[in-house]
Amino acid sequence: MTAAAIPVAGRRELRLRVLRRFLRHRLAVVSAVVLAVLILASVFAPAVERLLGADIRDVDLSAILQGPSLAHPLGTDELGRDLLVRLLYGGRISLLVGLAAAVFSAMIGAVIGIVAGYFGGRLDDLLMRVTDGVIALPILPLLIVLAAVDLTKLGLPPSIANSGDVSLYRIIVITALFGWTGVARLVRGATLSLKEREFVRAAIAMGASPWRVMRVHILPNAISPIVVATTLSVGGIILFESVLSFLGLGIQPPIPSWGNMLTGAQEQLSSAPLLMIWPGLMIFITVIAFNFLGDGLQDALDPRALSD
Repeated sequence: MTAAAIPVAGRRELRLRVLRRFLRHRLAVVSAVVLAVLILASVFAPAVERLLGADIRDVDLSAILQGPSLAHPLGTDELGRDLLVRLLYGGRISLLVGLAAAVFSAMIGAVIGIVAGYFGGRLDDLLMRVTDGVIALPILPLLIVLAAVDLTKLGLPPSIANSGDVSLYRIIVITALFGWTGVARLVRGATLSLKEREFVRAAIAMGASPWRVMRVHILPNAISPIVVATTLSVGGIILFESVLSFLGLGIQPPIPSWGNMLTGAQEQLSSAPLLMIWPGLMIFITVIAFNFLGDGLQDALDPRALSD
């Protein structure tokens, strides 16, 4: 079932069927609510910071490793900083990396998949062999190597190469460049099927250019696998960012992320285990929630179920 093949009057009913199928997936609904709460909490991190009167950049050596209190609901870290505020700001960074890298990966994969599926032949063979080559790469070791590259050796000024913002952008770019393969294969398969449909053949017969056919007729009808694959990839990307930050190769302090918060808590594991438990719990909950959300969307957008 494709968007172009559905009468306008029936599209609302199709959306309602998708929503009903999604709402029946209870874990996906709970995950969507949890993720919405996490995202909203991260967005309003500055408001929480002002409410508690705790500046994320302030070091208070007189309040090191304090337990939960009214002033510090989750306690303080090894430098006397409010743990709740740092968790919220860390969520901003970790969620931003996961969502941005997943979206960029999906864009790259969608373009490669549509071009390969539509034109076929040698171009399809070339693009799919490149895809197979990227899939065969050991991603985590490769990310570690690329994240450890000294950007000053590539010509960037030290003031830029060593800034925290550059470490954020580098993680997003590196992850996106190697995370598009799943989307590319899914979109290629959808394109191979869609280009044989009557509405695509009619558009070609009326003189539509290949790029218009791909953009107007194929891409909108291949959006479901793209959405599902993008959602499922966010959790893995957050894990990659956390691992790299934990190893000191990802987001660099003083910018907080859940990964580098784990790094800072290593030496306090025996005396203050909550410093490691809270960011670890946030990573666990977020990854699991995105995976359940992706499963729910996959079931809800399954064209075989929608056509029943």
